[in-house]
Amino acid sequence: MKTLREAQVGSTVKVVKLHGEGAVKRRIMDMGITRGVEVHIRKVAPLGDPVEVTVRGYELSIRKADAEMIEVE
Repeated sequence: MKTLREAQVGSTVKVVKLHGEGAVKRRIMDMGITRGVEVHIRKVAPLGDPVEVTVRGYELSIRKADAEMIEVE
């Protein structure tokens, strides 16, 4: 299982599954990160938090804790 947090900068990955429960999972889905969508990893902050990605044509910053809940391939 590979998570969004483990993906390399500059790569494009496809979301396989969202882990988490309730409000956290709903918030991730509301940001446009759903199963099957492609996510491009743009950059990672110097201390590793947050991760900047491009999803569905817009730029988004995701915390490490949230990125660990997103399983990708």
